[in-house]
Amino acid sequence: MRLVGLVLVGASLGGCAGLFDTNKEETVYPDVPAEQRYNEALTLMQKEDYAEAIKRFEDVDRQHPYSDWARKAMLMIAYINYTMGQYDECIGVAKRYLTLHPGSADAAYAQYLVASSYFDQIPDISRDQQRTERAMDALDEIVRKYPDSEYAVAAKKKLEVARDQLAGKEMMVGRYYLEQRNYAGAINRFKVVVTRYQTTRHVEEALYRLTEAYMALGVVSEAQTSAAVLGYNFPDSSWYKDAYKLVQSRGVSPQLNQNSWITKAFKGLGLG
Repeated sequence: MRLVGLVLVGASLGGCAGLFDTNKEETVYPDVPAEQRYNEALTLMQKEDYAEAIKRFEDVDRQHPYSDWARKAMLMIAYINYTMGQYDECIGVAKRYLTLHPGSADAAYAQYLVASSYFDQIPDISRDQQRTERAMDALDEIVRKYPDSEYAVAAKKKLEVARDQLAGKEMMVGRYYLEQRNYAGAINRFKVVVTRYQTTRHVEEALYRLTEAYMALGVVSEAQTSAAVLGYNFPDSSWYKDAYKLVQSRGVSPQLNQNSWITKAFKGLGLG
């Protein structure tokens, strides 16, 4: 009876195993030295067999989680995802790397991968600029945390591009408000450009548009000030010529009001 019972139990377990068999094929690599598996992954990456390379790098991380090879493999996974345009995956892996290895020599590069992934997804100015803002935050972190790294210079250049993008968005909305004669709304948008993005190429037009909006509201003193600041900082600008003509059409000239927010904004930046 005991033998019959064991046979029945064995048959029952075999049936249960069949119920849970998903028939999922999964590549299982034998446990080999981390350096060997890492070099295999590098070879595959060089052949642009990125999917298989990622599997091998992941295998290094799984089988040798506390090794230096695992740390390097994680960074290579992030890099391959970036190369393939899989930006969210790159960001996820690179951030995990920074969490686990914040003091490593390659931390600056991991942060640069995060920033570049956001940067490469910057949309045109007609769309939401959340990715642009995230790119700026990530790029700022490189400059702040790793100022002496080789990535700091590239980060600063990308920051200028991102700032220009956000300034362009503000200008687009501000121009729309001007067309709708919503002068207060327009001034608020141009004010953002003048106070936050004054190193971008949009600041000259922003000062002219402020002159235009203030003149339309009858706030002549502020219009004169924006024209004067424009002329002082960009005397050869075509926008200044237009601003000068605009204030003259009301019988006045560009004149600085020391108490104006425009004057204070530029003095604080050493631009006026």
